Amino acid sequence: MTLRHDWSRNEIRALFDLPFMDLVFRAQTVHRQHFDPNAVQVSTLLSIKTGACPEDCKYCSQSGHYDTGLDKEKLLAIQKVIEEAINAKEKGASRFCMGAAWRSPREKDMPYVLEMVKQVKALGLETCMTLGMLSAEQAVALKEAGLDYYNHNLDTSPEHYGKIITTRSYDDRLNTLAHVREAGLKVCAGGIVGLGEAREDRIGLLMQLANLPAHPESVPINMLVKIAGTPLGDVDDLDPFEFIRTVAVARLLMPESHVRLSAGRETMNDQMQALCFMAGANSIFYGEKLLTTSNPEAAHDRQLFQRLGINSKQTQDVSDASREEAIAQSLRQQQLSALSRDAMASRDTVN
Repeated sequence: MTLRHDWSRNEIRALFDLPFMDLVFRAQTVHRQHFDPNAVQVSTLLSIKTGACPEDCKYCSQSGHYDTGLDKEKLLAIQKVIEEAINAKEKGASRFCMGAAWRSPREKDMPYVLEMVKQVKALGLETCMTLGMLSAEQAVALKEAGLDYYNHNLDTSPEHYGKIITTRSYDDRLNTLAHVREAGLKVCAGGIVGLGEAREDRIGLLMQLANLPAHPESVPINMLVKIAGTPLGDVDDLDPFEFIRTVAVARLLMPESHVRLSAGRETMNDQMQALCFMAGANSIFYGEKLLTTSNPEAAHDRQLFQRLGINSKQTQDVSDASREEAIAQSLRQQQLSALSRDAMASRDTVN
């Protein structure tokens, strides 16, 4: 299937309107042309700074605008992040994603963020971050530190967006994606379904993603996790078949992208997840928590993969000895960085 960046709303609507079996068959056919149909890429997501976000996203437990009972946490120590990354690798993750509840990263936080990237990368994992809006300079700095992917979702269609978020514009999101792409980073961009939107909004979201100058390498399709205390805490559930349709259409529009099942998997039974894989999903988040919301346990995911004959793209297991060595190496790097900072501070004082 030829890659296209000029999809019309009518063309995408026609795909959504196909009989369900026909749509899934077409999506699986295209999927097999570009990917191993029995392989699923595995990522783990860690919140490195939780809560008190100034944005008013109406679905988010981390927004400072709503009382969701979430405990605020400061930026995690680098060593804690490395320990979590090692644990994720041991459980089979090949990519480690780090997310911070920021509108955009502050300059004083960037050195710590860049050091996190360097040390996670040194473990042999792919690295991904989601930190909010980025300037062009910040995107370049992350690339130079070794970051592989940057996540920045569009969330929904341009038409529905104003009903979900008012503190950041749609163009702000598109500009960040442009900075990320121009810096040479891989793009992870998708959206959330079940926000009370109409099918036309799901069409509009996928049209925006598919018509970017280059398709995102990863396209997360999130099912809304309803959080008490947020404006969308009691929105009606989305029909599961409509979610699977969204996955299938994403596969048809962006045939070379990884389509990821992200938030909301905890509410999906095994049969629904299997249908999503049939429809072209070939990436998941792995672990017990996605930022602040729960996720299926890794052991259950491994059992599901075994039942389906799916062989995830896993990195090598890390033995106890190599795990201890990785932690020791990380500590040595931190000590060297601290000595360097102290030397620079001392020099500045003398000058």
